[in-house]
Amino acid sequence: MRAVSLHSDVIVVTSQLLQAHCTIIRGPGGEEAFVVDSPVLPEELELLPSLLAQAGFPPVRGLLATHADWDHLLARIAFPQAPLGCAESTAARLRAAPGAAQRELRAFDQELLIERARPLALGSIQALAVPGRCRIENSDLELHGADGHTPDGMAVWIPWASVLIAGDYLSPVEIPTIAPTTIGPTAIGPTAIGPATIAPAVGQADAIDAYLATLERLSPLVARASHVVPGHGPILEGARAHAVLEEDRAYLQQLRERGLEAVLPAGRRNAEQRRLHGENVAHIRA
Repeated sequence: MRAVSLHSDVIVVTSQLLQAHCTIIRGPGGEEAFVVDSPVLPEELELLPSLLAQAGFPPVRGLLATHADWDHLLARIAFPQAPLGCAESTAARLRAAPGAAQRELRAFDQELLIERARPLALGSIQALAVPGRCRIENSDLELHGADGHTPDGMAVWIPWASVLIAGDYLSPVEIPTIAPTTIGPTAIGPTAIGPATIAPAVGQADAIDAYLATLERLSPLVARASHVVPGHGPILEGARAHAVLEEDRAYLQQLRERGLEAVLPAGRRNAEQRRLHGENVAHIRA
């Protein structure tokens, strides 16, 4: 696990698995702290409270999850008493597939022979209006809708630190993957690594449109950001994040127009990314 400070009030912890990020935010007055998303490994989660104490951060008041994929929900293991907030769309997704995140986590742990001292218990979920704001001391975190990769989600803007937490968007190591699903009561089998699959929605083209709309919403925030924290991959400075956004936009437009012949972004053309591209194409043709 690696921890870096992006601002006096913002620490980002990066997991050794999946390059997953957990962002700890201290309010401007130094009295409250929020944790956004989570690292993956049990020992990383166990270290989070002591890491915050060593950094001089106050007790954690609440948790935020950018979306309902299991690898963004694990902070509840480290802070079981803290309430978990998420977008209304994420709360609906969790209600529609109860226990899906826990099943996916168990499958992932079994595959990699990971043992955890206690299971993931989400407890009560606080649904937050998105777009909207989340109060921390005398300031607000801005919540912006982020769907397309999944049918739910939000990005979090920290205005006094100029840091954008983008969820599973703007990754320099992964191509955009579309999940054109609707939030409904029918769950199709979970995967070992990745989001729960919900009942099919009205069409794949709509998922591409939703993803492009999310990029459009994030664009002005990226332009103002000193740092962007993607769900996976290196933390980005603003200029690099803008380049990734434009690469993602171009890829999605080509995906819709050219299908399999779409050009993958530079630096994201390895075998795994080509496999994901093939899945995107299969979705569009379904």
